[in-house]
Amino acid sequence: MLLFCACGDSKKVDVSNIDINVSISRFDRDFNALGTKPMPQQAALLQQKYGSFYRDYVERVLQAGSTTDTAYFGTLKQVFAGKAYQDLKHEVDSVYPTLDLQEAELTDAFRRVKYYFPAFKPMKVYAYFSGFQAQTSIGDGYVAVGLDMFLGANSKFYPALVQQYPHYLSRRFTPDNITPRVVEAVLREDMFPENDADKNLLARMIYNGKIMYAMDKVLPEVPDSTKIGYTGKQLQWCNTFKGDIWAYFLDENLLYNADYLQIQKYLTEAPFTPGLGEQNESAPKLAVWTGWQIVRQYMDKHTDLSLQQLMAERDAQKILNESKYRP
Repeated sequence: MLLFCACGDSKKVDVSNIDINVSISRFDRDFNALGTKPMPQQAALLQQKYGSFYRDYVERVLQAGSTTDTAYFGTLKQVFAGKAYQDLKHEVDSVYPTLDLQEAELTDAFRRVKYYFPAFKPMKVYAYFSGFQAQTSIGDGYVAVGLDMFLGANSKFYPALVQQYPHYLSRRFTPDNITPRVVEAVLREDMFPENDADKNLLARMIYNGKIMYAMDKVLPEVPDSTKIGYTGKQLQWCNTFKGDIWAYFLDENLLYNADYLQIQKYLTEAPFTPGLGEQNESAPKLAVWTGWQIVRQYMDKHTDLSLQQLMAERDAQKILNESKYRP
């Protein structure tokens, strides 16, 4: 009931009058025209339309050379002639004939970001093929979505990439993950990048908790499991054993440990957390999940604080103390 009510409160925010409408530019289709139209003219059009993203794509994703000369056209011709490209294009076109749903979701999300952070300047959103390198990319005024990384958990492409993307990752390469991952990228990489001075686990825990809490507010309809990337069983495990998780962090003196080699397993993606749970049933990223619960409890006790004030608060110890988190 409490979770339902909290979620309901978030949904009451009216953002319908905020003048933001997200249109996702299909760079994947405009790029394909390079193979069917005169390449120099089409390249000039793409550089004009996409600006720095076109350069970033050619030079960093394709690694085809500098866009300041035309030598890279040879690499582009090889790409278009390859069966791998044609197969991927066919698959993306079949899964994403349009991006109407994602545009509506991102419009609502960006309006909520603007509501909570009035200085927010909406970024242009581009859809492209990442070459199975990244789900999202942030650049100068844009966020790009690698559609090849959201083809569905059962896509025929992912089993061949199992060394790079094990199933515990590829099961989340689904269309319903596009909006959460774009929002998370904007929050983490553009608006609130992690401070290099935050070395110990507590500081990292609270930072991640603030990002997740901001996602609560910006994505009130999205399930917690999708926001953090858990299965339903992993989320249930965390809720069942939250007291044991917290006791583990305290007993192992982990909160003020700043050795990343020792604490990274509580922050990064994995199938489970070693040393916790039986039969590898524990959830990963337990510091992220715990930080999320601490921040939620802190904000429940500080209803006068705005989301802006929360994100500006740099004292992780203060947030922990005043949350009175003792599961």
